[in-house]
Amino acid sequence: MKTYPHSLFLFFLLFLFACHSDSKQQLAKTAKDTLIHDAQSTVPVKSLPADAKTIILRKEVPVLCYHQIRDWKASDSQRAHDDIIPPANFRDHMKMLADSGYHTILPDQLYDYLNYGTKLPSKPIMISFDDTDLDQYTVGASELKKHGFKGVFFIMTVSIGRPRYMSKAQIKELSDDGHVIASHTWNHKNFAQFTDQDWEIQIDKPTQTLEKITGKKVEYFAYPYGVFKAANLHKLKEHGFKAAFILSTPMDEANPIYTIRRIIDPGRYTAKNLYNSLQKSFNKKKIVTPVS
Repeated sequence: MKTYPHSLFLFFLLFLFACHSDSKQQLAKTAKDTLIHDAQSTVPVKSLPADAKTIILRKEVPVLCYHQIRDWKASDSQRAHDDIIPPANFRDHMKMLADSGYHTILPDQLYDYLNYGTKLPSKPIMISFDDTDLDQYTVGASELKKHGFKGVFFIMTVSIGRPRYMSKAQIKELSDDGHVIASHTWNHKNFAQFTDQDWEIQIDKPTQTLEKITGKKVEYFAYPYGVFKAANLHKLKEHGFKAAFILSTPMDEANPIYTIRRIIDPGRYTAKNLYNSLQKSFNKKKIVTPVS
């Protein structure tokens, strides 16, 4: 009987190599599966949103509101000096915020903090602009950029493209640069006076307009004049808004997420005035009364 020692030896080597290769592939697959499982198991899962009392008791985050950024005119009233801030003052105020260690946040971050307790950067602040004025783009956005700040622009859509107001292209540019574009109604109608028809005219159509311009969802709203009607707050959620912003009045105790407080940075303030105002206005001890 013939033997084939070389052939048998070769077959044995091939068999060992095949087994070794299969083992390596199996080990690699096992390691990959383990990594995927570990990654999936460490993905944070959000808890249920906080209740109204919890939201109100959280440390308040400063939110500033700006309108026109221009020099005063002789025809401007003393009251208008609060809503109109000269460019030099605005620059000083932004520099003060940067030098004081403030970090700007955007509405999604504030929403997650209020609802889920998500951690924010140190000394968080939100900077907002109302009414679509062109100087918010030419002066406001360019000044924010110097300090690495981002803001939220509440757009009144009837004014888009008009003289002294922003164009669609400028609004798109702000969005592309990382700022948030949000709604401020169609023509600044008082929210407390909304009719049934106004939910389409003042809310839905402006949302559609802004989403078409930016290609992004519009999920935040600021009340004209800062005025709201408590009985209608639930409708904002029905119309796609996650949160809404008022001015200096306290949060609504039943719907705090739809009545987030802002303060106007008065044009007559020095940078030191603003700093002191932030410390005083947003560090008050809170007392919550039971909601009946």
